[in-house]
Amino acid sequence: MSKTDAHGPESDGGAVPAPRPMPLQLPPSRAAAAPEGEEVGDELKSAYWMQWDGEAARTSVWRILGRLPAISRRVLGLAYRADARATVMVVVLQLASALMSAFGLLASVRVLSALFAQGATSERIHHALPSLALVAGLMAVQGLLDFGVARGQAALTPKVRRAVEQEFLRLNCHVRLEAVDDAAFADEAHKANDRGLYYMRQAVPQLIQLAHAVLGLLGAAGVLTVLHPALLPLLVLSVVPQGYAAVRSARAQFLSHSRYSTLQRRIRLFTWLLLDRDSAPEVRASTAQRALLEEHELFARRIEEEDARLGRQEANVALWGRAVGGLAVGGTYAVLAWMTTNGWLPLAAGGGAFLAIRSSRGTLVNVVLAMHQMYEHALWIDDLERHLERCRALQPHRTGRRLADRVKTITVSGVHYSYPEAGRDALRGVSMTLAAGSTVAFVGANGSGKSTMAKLLAGLYTPSEGSICWDGVEVREVDAESIQARVAMVLQDPVAWPLSALANVTIGAGTITEADPQRALAAVTESGAARVIAGLPQQWATPLSKRFKGGQELSGGNWAKVAVARGLYQDAAVLVLDEPTASMDARAEHAVYEAVLHGERRPDRITILISHRLSSVTSCDTIYVFRDGRIIESGTHQELMKHTGADGQPGEYQQMFTLQAAAYQATPATGGDG
Repeated sequence: MSKTDAHGPESDGGAVPAPRPMPLQLPPSRAAAAPEGEEVGDELKSAYWMQWDGEAARTSVWRILGRLPAISRRVLGLAYRADARATVMVVVLQLASALMSAFGLLASVRVLSALFAQGATSERIHHALPSLALVAGLMAVQGLLDFGVARGQAALTPKVRRAVEQEFLRLNCHVRLEAVDDAAFADEAHKANDRGLYYMRQAVPQLIQLAHAVLGLLGAAGVLTVLHPALLPLLVLSVVPQGYAAVRSARAQFLSHSRYSTLQRRIRLFTWLLLDRDSAPEVRASTAQRALLEEHELFARRIEEEDARLGRQEANVALWGRAVGGLAVGGTYAVLAWMTTNGWLPLAAGGGAFLAIRSSRGTLVNVVLAMHQMYEHALWIDDLERHLERCRALQPHRTGRRLADRVKTITVSGVHYSYPEAGRDALRGVSMTLAAGSTVAFVGANGSGKSTMAKLLAGLYTPSEGSICWDGVEVREVDAESIQARVAMVLQDPVAWPLSALANVTIGAGTITEADPQRALAAVTESGAARVIAGLPQQWATPLSKRFKGGQELSGGNWAKVAVARGLYQDAAVLVLDEPTASMDARAEHAVYEAVLHGERRPDRITILISHRLSSVTSCDTIYVFRDGRIIESGTHQELMKHTGADGQPGEYQQMFTLQAAAYQATPATGGDG
């Protein structure tokens, strides 16, 4: 790394020096706490959950209508795969309900015909009774059908949710590690989980709601066509203004939601600072409460203004819609009256047309809202499906062949590996041989390739070039997960599983509900975690998370001991200790190394230690020194301490060890008063 001074980086040799920045000027006496654009919050980096907010409001109605059939087919297909029987039942009952509604409207016309017929009132009522009974029966049947739709939806929606969520998690938790290392992939996965799954779960009830409204409109249109063909244009005339107002109102809501979400993101920054546990000490020590509360109020007022603006806009649209819609409906009813008085339409049919037109106006609003929601939510579902397809292409390689439980020799030959988009090889032609019963150390500076090599041995990555063979079997010829099951990895930052103490040990072997008691006790004893678990309130059964009642939090050093126990419990052919004791105190670290490295050797296990503390690797059978993705030295501690380079200077390992050892040597006192 180049040195820097107050003016910027120094130039290297003949390189062109970097331009010197302008001297820092005095800051203003008053300025905004954070950037404030014309639309407050727009200067924030776009959040994934806002990607499609308001998209339906920016898209033409014709495009929405054009996409609805494909969206509906996709949702129906998803529902059919989750529960074919319930899906067919919901579709059939929904169609039947729409037919009952249309038949009920026609039966209502018959009732009106009987009531408006000539004759005594008692006779007209008597003639109307059968039609009234039919209307009541049809309404009852429709109620039962709607009940069946609701029951079917109640059974179907949870199954769709479970099926999609399980597939999403199954695919994501098995993708190759290099995909997870990609920040863009990780963001995509979180977006698909947070939004895609949520809206996929909402898709079935939304489709049912849309189908109910559309079928209601079609039923009313069909009835009007039966009564008189000229009535259908009247329906269109009466509902177009209401529909236009509904579209305008829906779009205003969607766009306002986008602005509201942006403002909420800004206000949450200050809410978080005021409530967060980590910031609480400094907030109080610096008496920053008043300043943060004032900034919070600034954005709270903006949100208040946005709510009021939306309310005014919706009121204006509603007034316009009612005014124009009222004129359209008045004109429609005038035409109905004219048709009735001129004999074009019987009075009863005119009454039926009135009922159909009146019910259609409210139904149209539901159609518009459901269309917008279905379209916008389908965009999130598209993202989810693209992510799932990508996950399917990133699954670990599976050949159906598995490794043996134990290994005698692992041979690494000319291995290269590059991280995605890294631009250079992390490993360059690495070769080594590891034998069962041996302890091996990987040492070197950060970024030298030590941990990458360990992950390749564990089957988490696949070599770009070269080969890794387990007793002559190349890793590409076997299931990647069978390699991973043969390697126990203890990492520097182990996962603090929010599970019981026992599950935190056994999860290393792929289970959290079953245990081999003797093996578990041996693992925690060897790692030094036995004393930690013995001191817990419920010992093995104690939850290691404050999320649970009676849960306990462990210190970093104690978590490290549990992590080492987890690796030992796995009883794997290869044990990788990647800086496992970095957070332990000196005594605990010494105890772990004494047990794992200096204790009884396992003749069937290869132990690999990755460490920056070279005092811990001195007893390893072989030490591999990495630099820039290559092995530059290898041998025992004694051999490497005698190794010199081509220039006669001490080797890399000798220099590093001598430097660390010097830091522990006693230095003479420099004086003082005590």
